[in-house]
Amino acid sequence: MNAPLHASQAQFAVRDDCLQIGGMALTRLAERVGRTPFYAYERGAIAARVAALRRVLPEALRLHYAMKANPMPALVGLLAGLVDGIDVASGGELKTALDTTLAPGQISFAGPGKGDAELRSAVAAGILINLESEREMERVAIIAESLGMDAQVAIRINPDFELKQAGMKMGGGARQFGVDAESVPAMLRRVGQLGLDFAGFHIFSGAQSLSAAALAESQLHSVRLALRLAQCAPAPMRSLNIGGGFGVPYFPGERALDIDALGASLHAAHEALASASPQTRLVIELGRYLVAEAGVYVCRVIERKLSRGKVFLVTDGGLHHHLAASGNFGQVIRKNYPVAIGNKMRGDVREAVSVVGPLCTPLDLLADQLEMARAEAGDLVVVFQSGAYGLSASPTAFLGHPAPLEVLV
Repeated sequence: MNAPLHASQAQFAVRDDCLQIGGMALTRLAERVGRTPFYAYERGAIAARVAALRRVLPEALRLHYAMKANPMPALVGLLAGLVDGIDVASGGELKTALDTTLAPGQISFAGPGKGDAELRSAVAAGILINLESEREMERVAIIAESLGMDAQVAIRINPDFELKQAGMKMGGGARQFGVDAESVPAMLRRVGQLGLDFAGFHIFSGAQSLSAAALAESQLHSVRLALRLAQCAPAPMRSLNIGGGFGVPYFPGERALDIDALGASLHAAHEALASASPQTRLVIELGRYLVAEAGVYVCRVIERKLSRGKVFLVTDGGLHHHLAASGNFGQVIRKNYPVAIGNKMRGDVREAVSVVGPLCTPLDLLADQLEMARAEAGDLVVVFQSGAYGLSASPTAFLGHPAPLEVLV
């Protein structure tokens, strides 16, 4: 039998051949939840990831959670007690963030298409608004005046560089995100004319990078760009959010980020910023890296089916719950997420199978000819690395199946 064609997992314990989540056997957790499919996120794994980062990051650096990775309210509430701020990307996420223990001043709002109602809520709440365009700047000024309030703003910059070796490019070239770097000086002058409360800049150049060297280069470029543009600002730069982009391994051959190397590079970036602009606080914004590996998606085998020599495990879950694992959320060539039979992690008998869901489309594929323990109807299929961009990034209404549950354990 060939080696499993996905990244290995070691973040959860296995006891008596059964996966343990939050100190509980998966079979027992499934009974506690009451039905499958469901997502489960482990509190201890999230707290441990934040603590590991804190050990290597500069003490003065602010760590923010990017809620778009996973907006489950209980999970966001947990992270609110562990991080220094939350970054939101919609009015709905803003409501969730405001329901936490964090002060409004610790919340920021980014996104290229903010509606007037969202902007009014943001100004009224007193959070930081990351301006994505000149027109958005003018709209914020009108709203602030109508409310009789100051609006705290930062300019999101579309830099003239991109994060190398990134799974998703967010900066450089023509982008819907932010303001082209060469247009920022004129916009800064207008910010001063409008009387907006200028706080600083937001630069997010890419996502899902496993290269510490590429991330370090992007961080230093971001600091240098911000310092140059700050010379045109109507007020001192109080905050610089240089995004995140820290990736996690999903597929064969991928290796976890070198956190020690990242810590060293962030110390260097922080020192460069502090020496030139000591009043500026440096912020990194992480989503996937904080929660992806702490979560699993669990579905149950309904039927074991043989078709022309190939085994299919038909489950009650699928792409409508976990679009990313099906390969339809950004993959060019489909690759398997880490998938296993959670109640038979090793199994006495191994085989290559495909795991499919109940939808009437061949795209409903959670694992393609992947080695795992022999499974029967009733066994539990687990998709690892599922704590980020899982349920909220999936087309749950497709074909009218029930939505999965979510639990924090």
